Amino acid sequence: SKVWDAVSGDELISLAHKHIVKSVDFTQDSNYLLTGGQDKLLRIYDLSKPEAEPDIVSGHTSGIKKALWSSDDKQILSADDKTVRLWDRSTMTEVKALNVAMSVSSMEYVPEGQILVITYGKTIAFHSAETLEQIKSFEAPATINSASLHPAKECLVAGGEDFKLYKYDYNTGEELESYKGHFGPIHCVRFSPDGELYASGSEDGTLRLWQTTVGKTYGLWKCVVPEEENAEAAKARTTLPGTAEEEIEELPSENSDTVYSSTPEVKA
Repeated sequence: SKVWDAVSGDELISLAHKHIVKSVDFTQDSNYLLTGGQDKLLRIYDLSKPEAEPDIVSGHTSGIKKALWSSDDKQILSADDKTVRLWDRSTMTEVKALNVAMSVSSMEYVPEGQILVITYGKTIAFHSAETLEQIKSFEAPATINSASLHPAKECLVAGGEDFKLYKYDYNTGEELESYKGHFGPIHCVRFSPDGELYASGSEDGTLRLWQTTVGKTYGLWKCVVPEEENAEAAKARTTLPGTAEEEIEELPSENSDTVYSSTPEVKA
C-alpha cells in the first residue's frame, strides 16, 4: 500500500505487503493506517514510523475485502469469509462476529447513528456498528456491489451487476427510482459528506457524480434555465469557472437525473 500527497500527487510512503491489499483506512487524525487483503491479516501502521513493523490482527479464514476504523478509532470492523468482525484496538482481539449468508461485497460505516451498511448478494443490510445487531435489510432485484446511506438517513443508493443505480427510502424500504447511466457493473457508490451528491464508479472506466436533488445549484455546478425553455423542459447544465464547456459531458439518465462525466483532459 502507498500513501500519497493528495495535493501534489507525490508518493510519501510505501508499505510492503506479501499479498494483494484490498482495503485501507486512516484513523481520524491520519496518524495510523489500517490495511486488509488477501493474506487474511489486518495490519496497523504508525505513519510517524513507517519503517517499523505493523501491529497485526489475525482471525479471518479467507481474504479480507473491507477494513474500517470506528469513529473513535478504538475499534476495527472487517469483512470477509462470510463474516463481519469487530475488533478491540487496544487488545487486538475479536469482540464480536456476524455471520452472513454470502461473501460480503461492500461495507460502509456511517458515524451518524453508528450504522454499518453491508451488502452481499442482493441484500442491503443495516447493522449497529457497536453490537453488529441487524436494524433492517432490503432486497434489491440484482446483485449489489456497493451501497451508501444518506448522512441524514433519508435515503440510500446502491449499484451492482446490472449497471443500474437504485435509490430507496431508508425508513420504508420503498424503491424510489432506478436508472442506468453506466455501461458496466457498478463497484462503488458513496454520498458526499453533506449528502448533496453521490458518486458511482464502474467497470466502464467512469466516475459519475449525481445530484441528490436534481437541478439544484450547488458548489461549482450551476443550474441554468435557457430563456427559450420553460421550467418543465429545462435541463440542469454545468459550468465550471475557467473550464471549457466542451470538457464537461452531460448525460441525462432515464429518470431525468443528471450525470456529469469529465473527459480525461479535465484537471481537478
